[in-house]
Amino acid sequence: MSALTQANVLSLSIPERIQLVEDIWDTIAEIPEEVGLTEEQKAELDQRLAAYHRNPDEGSPWGMVRERIRSRR
Repeated sequence: MSALTQANVLSLSIPERIQLVEDIWDTIAEIPEEVGLTEEQKAELDQRLAAYHRNPDEGSPWGMVRERIRSRR
């Protein structure tokens, strides 16, 4: 694989750049223990989990959210 430079990233279309970011993120998500969280992030996750437990029917499933985001492209 050739080196990824700013110039060749900028030569990609916006959808291609988004796909590149998604591909990079997928490689990071494969090893979640390597991604540290700040105390603030941990507190936010705890608050969101508590809100979910209070009302599990509120909100949208990830698949629906992802589809809404992708349909905006």
